[in-house]
Amino acid sequence: MTQGSGLSRRAALILSATLALTAACGGAPGGGDKVLVWHGYTDREAEALGALAARWNAQHPDRQVELVFNGGNDGALQKTLASFVSGKPPAVAYQFGSSLTGLADRPQTQDLTSTVRDDAEFDWDDLFPAGREAATVNGKVYGVPALVDNLSLVYNKTLFDQAGLAYPTETWTWDDFRSAAAVLAAPDDDRYGWAYVNDGSEDTVWRYLALLWQAGGDLLSPDGKTAAFDSDAGRQAMSLLHDMAVVDRSVYLDTGDQQYLNLFNSGRIGMLWTGPWDLGSINEDVSYGVQFLPGKVTHATIAGPDAFVVFGESGKADAWPFLKWLLSAEVHLEFATATGHLPIRRSELTLPGYAEFERKYPGTTVFVDNLAKNVDKARPNTAEYPKISQALGTAVQSVLLGKEEAGAAVATARAEVDQILAGS
Repeated sequence: MTQGSGLSRRAALILSATLALTAACGGAPGGGDKVLVWHGYTDREAEALGALAARWNAQHPDRQVELVFNGGNDGALQKTLASFVSGKPPAVAYQFGSSLTGLADRPQTQDLTSTVRDDAEFDWDDLFPAGREAATVNGKVYGVPALVDNLSLVYNKTLFDQAGLAYPTETWTWDDFRSAAAVLAAPDDDRYGWAYVNDGSEDTVWRYLALLWQAGGDLLSPDGKTAAFDSDAGRQAMSLLHDMAVVDRSVYLDTGDQQYLNLFNSGRIGMLWTGPWDLGSINEDVSYGVQFLPGKVTHATIAGPDAFVVFGESGKADAWPFLKWLLSAEVHLEFATATGHLPIRRSELTLPGYAEFERKYPGTTVFVDNLAKNVDKARPNTAEYPKISQALGTAVQSVLLGKEEAGAAVATARAEVDQILAGS
């Protein structure tokens, strides 16, 4: 896709979203007689979700679903909060897991605890723990897992072969990882061993959190009242970033325009820490492998679960049958096979169609295994998390750019986070 066509398509999508949202807000609550579902999917995901919704509507003429593109999932929370002000929220909206704490205390947001746990057919316990945890705030369920992913190491086999390096293994250490990145890198020729998103956003932070957990550290204290990352583990994680980016110059710093995948496809980046969403965009002529993240104390990774959140009592009554069907093992595996999304349920791995999913997306087995083996911790479901992420993002960014030493950056971020948690 050329830049011009991409901009035109994006403009068309935004225009379509604006018109759809305007129409929805002008109708009856929940979209009149239809169950209004807001989402930010495009391309393959939008096509697959649309096909499933069309099938549901054909089979349920008295319980129709209307999908509305919300302009992109990045702004889903803000658009949903605006719909509360207008008095015209959708019945369902796709939300990042980190947004649930900002919605849980809103009167429009439905407590689904008894709905999901008392429905034996839905089988709440069949969902991977990372998805269940992200949908739960203070012991109550405020969403149903729509997506569960995680980070793994994706590497270019050809570049490893050319460098005479053995492929990464399950037992790779940070030293193994750093050494390989340095060998693969030739920064003066615009070739790098690793890539890191360095725009200060959550995309920057969650990779640091994986490093923190791999070193045996924690983000917050057990009671959630103070920062815990100003520790040996936190400084070791930040030092690794500093040493690879500043000393070794083996890291391509992506400023947020997501160029790392293009460079990986062109043979200019040897390794990525990325999720299953990128596998479908790796060129067919690129020979790649997938492995667990390297470890210091553990091989911990981090999951990024998202959820469908339900609004209004009538929304819960009308939307639950569709969500229950959409997130059943058979239907969700069909969606996963069409899009490359990971299964959200253990039972999907036992279905006959799972072999086709694995065949279509080589390497996804590692991501699935990660969910059971290496997703040990989760980002806290606390209302202060967005501010905590911002403080950490600034710290990581300053270290990667060589503007601040690891220890000083961690200490500064800890002071900011303690103030945030204290309500200052």
